[in-house]
Parts: sequence; C-alpha cells; structure tokens
Amino acid sequence: MANKLAKYAKEKGVKFFMISYTDLFGSQRAKLVPATMIDDMEDDGAGFAGFATWLDLTAAHPDMMAVPDPSAIIQLPWKPEVAWVAANPVMEGKAVNQAPRNVLRRLVDEAAKEGLRVKTGVEPEFFLLAPCGTKVADEHDTAKKPCYDQQAIMRMYDVISEVSDYMHDLGWEPYQSDHEDATGQFEMNWKYDDVLATSDKLSFFKFMLKSVAEKHGIRATFMPKPFQGLTGNGLHAHISVWSTDGKTNAFADKTNELGLSQQGHHFLGGIMKHGSALAAICNPTVNSYKRINAPRTSSGSTWAPNSLTWTGNNRTHMVRVPGPGRFELRLPDGAVNPYLLNAVILAAGLDGVRTKADPGKRSDINMYTDGHLIKDAPKLPLNLLDALRAYDKDATLKAMMGEEFSTAYLKLKHQEWDSFVSHFSRWEHENTIDI
Repeated sequence: MANKLAKYAKEKGVKFFMISYTDLFGSQRAKLVPATMIDDMEDDGAGFAGFATWLDLTAAHPDMMAVPDPSAIIQLPWKPEVAWVAANPVMEGKAVNQAPRNVLRRLVDEAAKEGLRVKTGVEPEFFLLAPCGTKVADEHDTAKKPCYDQQAIMRMYDVISEVSDYMHDLGWEPYQSDHEDATGQFEMNWKYDDVLATSDKLSFFKFMLKSVAEKHGIRATFMPKPFQGLTGNGLHAHISVWSTDGKTNAFADKTNELGLSQQGHHFLGGIMKHGSALAAICNPTVNSYKRINAPRTSSGSTWAPNSLTWTGNNRTHMVRVPGPGRFELRLPDGAVNPYLLNAVILAAGLDGVRTKADPGKRSDINMYTDGHLIKDAPKLPLNLLDALRAYDKDATLKAMMGEEFSTAYLKLKHQEWDSFVSHFSRWEHENTIDI
C-alpha cells in the first residue's frame, strides 16, 4: 500500500496532498502536505489535535492521525497541482469510532456481511449569494416562481458550467443542473454510487462548489433555510440495495407494490421506524427546523416533509417511491454530514431488514394541502432539541451507529443547542420589552 500516493503524485504532477477528514459537525479539516513528504503519512497519517475540531476529545488526548485512503483521492480540477484525499482518523493505532467516515465504513462492512451493497444518489441544493451572505448574487433573480428559470441559470452559467465540467472530467457522470424553487437557488446532480464513494464525492462537491464560487467573486451556501419566505436547501437521497457484486438490484420487484421488493419494504420499514430519530442526523442544525416546519412559499410547496409518511411518485411526503428498485428520502437538508447521512440510512435500513419492519400503509394525498387529514402519522421534530431527544430514546439506532459516536454527537449537539437558547434575539426585545 505504501508509495501509492507518491506514485500518483509523480504520474499526475501533484505537488501537494490535502489530507482531509470530516468532523461531527460536517466541517472539513485538512493539512496540506508536500508530495515529497507523503510516504510516511500514507502509512501513519497526518497529525491533528482532534480536540481543536468538533470531536468529543480533550487536550489530554494523544495526537489524532488522519490516515489517507488512496482509493479516495481526487485531483483538484481547478488547481491540479493539489490532490484531495479523504482520510480515516485513528488514535494510537485504533480507529476513532466517533469519526463520521469510520462510522460509515463499519456499517458498510456490516451490510456486506448480510450480502447487501447499498448505493445512494444525492441531490444537493444550494444558494449562490453575494459575498456578504445576506442577499442572492444575481440581483435580477426575483421571480415569484423561479423554479427552472432559464434566464437565471444562464446568468450563473460560469459557475454552474465550470463545476459541471469538473464533475465530468472526474468521471462522476453529471446529468443535470437547474435553478431551484427559491431565488438564487440551484441544484446539481451526478450518478449514484456506493455509499462511501457518494459520501466522499458529496464532501468534495461542497468544497469544490464553494471554491469555484469564491473564484467568481460570489458565495455558495448549503444552509438549510438562509432566507425567510424562500424554499430551503434540501439534500434528497435516492437509495437502492444491490447484491455484493453490484449486478442485481435487491430492491427491484415489479410484481410487488410500487416495484419495491419485500426486502426493500423492510429496509423502508426501518427508515419509517426510526424516522424521528433520523432527523437528529439528517437535520443537524437549529436552522434545519426552519425548513422542515416552514409554511408554504409562493411556489405552493416547501419541498420538505413535516410528518412520517411515505408514498408513490408524490413529492409531498418524507419518502417517495418514484419507480421500481429505489426510494427517495426527502428528509435531509444541505447541512447534513455526508458520511453520517449514509451511515444513518444504513443503520435504520439494516435494522428494518433484520426485524422485517413494516413501513405501514402508504398515503397518496397532497401533504401540503391535506396533511391535516392524516391523524395517525407522527410529526417530525419541531426543533433540534426534540430531534436529539428522539435520537437519545432510540436505543437500537444509537447502538447501530455506535455508542461512542452517539455519546459524542449528543453531547456536542446539546452544547450547540444550549448556546443557541442562551442567545437573546431582537424578536424577544421587540415583543416582550413592554410586558
């Protein structure tokens, strides 16, 4: 395994490696390492003070080493002398179990033992903003119903086309880009892949998009709800399960309801069973719940669920089954950690398969207009605290994700919530100063 990175550098003209890991809050951390010094770090990793990032560690802990994964290397298309490589955190030779990529890798191995190979495709939505971050970059993007706006996407052509070209060059097979439902909002798509590869690509995509946007003098954000009254940023995930050789879609059965196999129904059953707890991972910020529980925008929808329901080809529910062999989880938002997203999908789905979970009866109503007619569907959490409490109560899901991870995540996220509620807002003064 040694010298793979050095060989890559020599063949590709790489001068620096960016050894990168993602912490519990989805922040990407990296060290820039000269290619001339990469041999030792390929084996032993680049050293980090883990407590200085969003991990539940202290200054007394030993150095955390981020060991690069040579199979996850991506040469920066806009700066080819640099290569990004995803890394797995270890400490004194042992995997850091709370590290998101390690959580996902362990669950991938668990699924493989049961003959399952999970693939996901993601649909990241984002806003292109002025550098200040308080308004959209395109001052002419003002339509009441801006979805698929032809003129607006062409005004942002330089950014969108550059990123799309890079994805093509990287072999990701990008297949569409569009202006989304809010002014200044866009979406870009590429072909689905194994969950670990999709997570690495999504991590790099966020880094790439932000870098290209900055190069063009604008700012990209995946914040779930950056503007009141505008549709928020979702990150819908399309899920399918295959045989270990990747040739047979285990979810596909055209003789069954909606073309979803019995195993697919059980996997979906796991998602529905753990739906409230999933929100703690899929919607990980205070701002996330401004998207989930928002009133409809002028477009007529929020594009976000608020209840634990599933359906056929209907975008108003938490889970949509658009056709045979796959389903779409519409819960996650733009702030979701790429590795934890796929890890929690695997955890919930595997539990569903093992327990033969029933997803319950599907509903085909328009949830945005008639959702009140459904009396027995649980509502999604109203805020981050409710989501964290739901996750903490879900002993099975916590165990599937790993006790070390779950303890660390809950601890740090509760600290984040406490920080939020200690903040005094302008609204409080405006509405209670004279009481």
